[in-house]
Amino acid sequence: MTGLFLINILLALSWGAVTGSFEAVNLAFGFLLGAGALYLIREQVGTAGYLNRAWQIVSLAVLFVYELVLSALRVARIVLMPKIELSPGIIAYPLTVDRDFEITMLANLITLTPGTLSVDVSEDRKVLYVHCLDVPDPQATIDDIKNGFERKILEAFR
Repeated sequence: MTGLFLINILLALSWGAVTGSFEAVNLAFGFLLGAGALYLIREQVGTAGYLNRAWQIVSLAVLFVYELVLSALRVARIVLMPKIELSPGIIAYPLTVDRDFEITMLANLITLTPGTLSVDVSEDRKVLYVHCLDVPDPQATIDDIKNGFERKILEAFR
C-alpha cells in the first residue's frame, strides 16, 4: 500500500512538472488524476485495495465531521438550557482496536468531539477511559463509539 501511495505522489509531481505549476491545488489535482490512473489499471497492478483504503479514510473523515457538528449542537443546547440537568461520568470503553496508531486515533477522535474527553488507556491496552459531559446511558455511548469511530478505523486501517 505504501508503494502505491508513493507512486501516486510521483504521478502528482509529474503532473506538476508537465503543467509547470507546483501550487497545492494543481498538485492535489495531479494526485486525483494519479488515483484515477491507478484505478484504471487496478487489475494489472493491484491498486484496488489502495483505492478502497483511500475511500475508507475519506469515509472516516466524513463521519468525524458529522459527529463533530452533531456533538457541537448537543453541547450548545446543554449550555443554552436555563436549567442544566446532566449525568456526567467516566465510562470504561472496551477496545477492539489493538495497535498503538489505532488506539491513538480513536482517543484523539473522541477527544476532538465536543462533550467527550479520552482520559486514559489501561496498562493492557484493552480499555479506554472516556469522560462524557452527559452520559445517561453508558452502554448506548459505548455502542455509538464501537459502531462509529472504531468500526471506521478498523475498516480504514486493516
